[in-house]
Amino acid sequence: MAVSAEPARHPAQTGPEQDGEAAQQKARASKKRAVLFGRIAVGMAIVVVWEVFTRIGWMDPYYWSRPSTILHTAYIQMVKGTLLRDMAYTSGSTLLGFVFGTLFGSILGLSFWWSKRYAAITEPYLIVFNALPKLALAPVLVILFGIGFFSKVALAFLMTVVVTALSAYGGVKSVDPEMETLLYSLGATRLQVFGKVVVPWSMPWIVSSLRINIALALAGAIVGEFIASNQGVGRMVIYAGTILDINLVWVGVFVLSILSLVMYAGVVALEKWLSKRLAIIHS
Repeated sequence: MAVSAEPARHPAQTGPEQDGEAAQQKARASKKRAVLFGRIAVGMAIVVVWEVFTRIGWMDPYYWSRPSTILHTAYIQMVKGTLLRDMAYTSGSTLLGFVFGTLFGSILGLSFWWSKRYAAITEPYLIVFNALPKLALAPVLVILFGIGFFSKVALAFLMTVVVTALSAYGGVKSVDPEMETLLYSLGATRLQVFGKVVVPWSMPWIVSSLRINIALALAGAIVGEFIASNQGVGRMVIYAGTILDINLVWVGVFVLSILSLVMYAGVVALEKWLSKRLAIIHS
């Protein structure tokens, strides 16, 4: 019986292309670790310098407080105060306003594809409303919806809906007319063209507005709490300012910073996931 002399192929064997790709992935991972380490190092350096300067008198601790004092005050507010409830209140109004503003703005912007006349009539009003300082409407919204939760959601909604609508409309205007003509020639209906071409084509424009929207939604919710509220981190900051509790003011500032970073990171993760899904659809 003849024995084959062909060498067995080992699955672990890789060619130059695979080795190069692995090296690139390793380099990217190393770069990410270096960036993360650098960010942590800069943050720790700022905290240490702040603490030292306030202790040796180069910075007035009455105005600037100290990181150690701020941390102690935050702990007390978490254990004995309402800090966790205020954080949940502010986060909830921000996220609801962000979600509803993004969804409604996307629908509004995409609807312009159905009628150029409707789009031409509506677009100037969107531009005017986008230029309008919507934060100035906060007292009106408080009067309409009261000092409760929904007035903050409404302001966060107004801060995001126009930005998303304009982004979606920009995607609609960029749709390739030849692609639409091709589908029409193959017998597709307007609804099919809208679902198969217009929406996927405009999604990158909508996704690109998410990072801006989350910051605008948080700003809207906080300003709403500044105007009138019985809960929220913004209310805590205003209350601390009226009683001249500088440490509590700094707690509010740091909590808002942490909330903004967490929300931004969540939106970035969502944006990456949506971008991958869009890439799969387009491929």
